[in-house]
Amino acid sequence: MTPRVVPVLCAAAVTLLVASPAAAQTDDGGAEQYCRPTDPGLSELSGLTVLDGSLYGIGDSGADDRVARMDAECAVAQWLPNPVDPYDVEDLSSHDGSLWLADIGDNDRRRDAVALTRMDPAQGGAGELHRLTYPDGAHDAEALLIGGDGRPVVVTKDGLGTGGVYTTDTQVSDLASPGPTPLRRVADFAPAATTSPGGPPLLDGSRLVTGGAVSSDGTVAAVRTYTDLYLWPVSDGDVAQALSTAPSSVTALAPQPQGEALAFTEDGDLLLGSEQGVDTAAALPAVLVVRDAVSLAGTATSTSDSEQMSTDAPAEPTGSILIPLIAAAASVGVVVLVTALLVRRLFRSR
Repeated sequence: MTPRVVPVLCAAAVTLLVASPAAAQTDDGGAEQYCRPTDPGLSELSGLTVLDGSLYGIGDSGADDRVARMDAECAVAQWLPNPVDPYDVEDLSSHDGSLWLADIGDNDRRRDAVALTRMDPAQGGAGELHRLTYPDGAHDAEALLIGGDGRPVVVTKDGLGTGGVYTTDTQVSDLASPGPTPLRRVADFAPAATTSPGGPPLLDGSRLVTGGAVSSDGTVAAVRTYTDLYLWPVSDGDVAQALSTAPSSVTALAPQPQGEALAFTEDGDLLLGSEQGVDTAAALPAVLVVRDAVSLAGTATSTSDSEQMSTDAPAEPTGSILIPLIAAAASVGVVVLVTALLVRRLFRSR
């Protein structure tokens, strides 16, 4: 879902001023078109996952009452009804034969609890609700990862690019229903400010986490923003521990209007999905694929050899620093100009 920005110009300006400019990125990770959805029910595509060779997708708030099972051309082969009344589903994962719907969206940060909904595609979408509570108040989030150890990991997208990594001490299969089960915060996560293109206009999309996924063998974790891809090697299925360290790879993604979905195929490729965005007259965005994405993450290292994300900035891509510095300077100029116009209009109205 597009983040709330009120007023849009002011929020965008603050983000541009506060974010430390990172190196420019030009590599799009070698993405190519995988397929193109055509069903209007996928115009808000926010979550993707692969289960038993089938691709599943879901929209976010307002389009999250059902899950699509798609064929190789992204045509909808079956709609599965959400077994519970959702609030704001923002991601989709799978584990041990079940789909897991991440009802974790909270733009206004007012929910007492978020939730995961289990869905059994073999039983027509039957399932149940599992509530979760944060230890430190409400958060907005769009990324759910389930590792080989079976524990859910939620990555939040709080203001100005900051966020947290949360998990439970319980595997998803053992979560209480309806719960709640407490989450615990294991690390901070602040995506780097980059100049990678893509995402909704007037937003620094490089600093907003919009999706997550884990490879089918559990050895690689991925988190995306609107514009960039972060990869970590995972040891012993412990995704929470992996995300507590610096990412091994940060790659600019091919531009998408509102890229929020992320899923590994069983062959280690990575699928990238997008909402339609502001241009509702355009064709639905294609689902892109990065071939052999698991190879980009490298090999897991021991905890003692890792840099903690809570104390160190994430790895930055290589490239010239000149471009983002110029962009930052231009942003300051825009802010000054907009402020001057607003002040002038204010005095005229008196």
